[in-house]
Amino acid sequence: MPNHQLFDNHGRQVNYVRLAVTDRCNLRCFYCMPEEGIKYVPKEDLLTYEEMLRLMHLLVGMGIEKLRITGGEPFVRRDMMDFLRALCRMEGLKKVNITTNGTLTAPLIPELKQLGIHSINLSLDTLDKARFHQITRRDSFDTVMETFHALLEHEIPTKINAVVMEGKNTEDILPMVELTKQHPVNVRFIEEMPFNGEGSNSPTLTWHYRKILSHIQSRYPDIEKIPDPPHSTSYNYRIPGHQGTVGIIAAYSRTFCGTCNRIRITPKGMLKTCLYDDGVFNIRDLMRAGATDEQVRETFLQALGNRAKDGWEAEKNRKFGLPIQESMSTIGG
Repeated sequence: MPNHQLFDNHGRQVNYVRLAVTDRCNLRCFYCMPEEGIKYVPKEDLLTYEEMLRLMHLLVGMGIEKLRITGGEPFVRRDMMDFLRALCRMEGLKKVNITTNGTLTAPLIPELKQLGIHSINLSLDTLDKARFHQITRRDSFDTVMETFHALLEHEIPTKINAVVMEGKNTEDILPMVELTKQHPVNVRFIEEMPFNGEGSNSPTLTWHYRKILSHIQSRYPDIEKIPDPPHSTSYNYRIPGHQGTVGIIAAYSRTFCGTCNRIRITPKGMLKTCLYDDGVFNIRDLMRAGATDEQVRETFLQALGNRAKDGWEAEKNRKFGLPIQESMSTIGG
């Protein structure tokens, strides 16, 4: 039975962890990092697999039920499948999910299905091969689509994550909605966020969630709202006759903060109780200094006891620069 249940100072229970296993990525999506990449974390500064397993064991004991593995791109880290096998055997951890760019994933899908991976989020911002190259600065579109079709073939619940960007891929919104007609996928459109790692060129939010919805309605006037799952970050919709669904995530508008049930842990072990804060404490350093399990638990409880109410407050309280100085790859996309 879980003990020390994780509640924040606003009465919200936290039962979901997003764990970034690496900051490395084999794409160079312009909204995530500069073209030349970022200065990667040295291997010795990353949380080890052993440290992550210890951490997850403690958090599951505190009521964490859902885990999402993110990066960077998770599968660029060596021995990733061994880590997933250990996680999927962990008693009390009900759902293990993965976010991937799909470039290295296709050969692994049969085993991911066998392990019982609950769902996969596939990052895909366009269905046009040329625009894919422009956005990612890599020629990997065909490989990603191979992954998409393999996920469908193996019936792993799949969400497509597409960041909507003015002047880059807005013409892809309606074609991506059309994917839901023939395929049982959830296509989710995400407001662009200011985490490009460049320290400049913060996006102007032209395509906010209301505009995205209005654009979809112009083609599909019969689109209908469906109930959002508890703690959902997306507003969810269905088009009559379509197998899949559509979601819109107000990631920059931050309209979903009131029901937030998640925390993030970066590749270096920094706890973020909000995407927009700049880190609360370093779990890696605490464990490597010899902290007992109870000391780790108490530190989490203290951190959640001083959590920002929402993303706007978290951003206001930052001590170490603006969000645009961070890359989503170092945070955990």
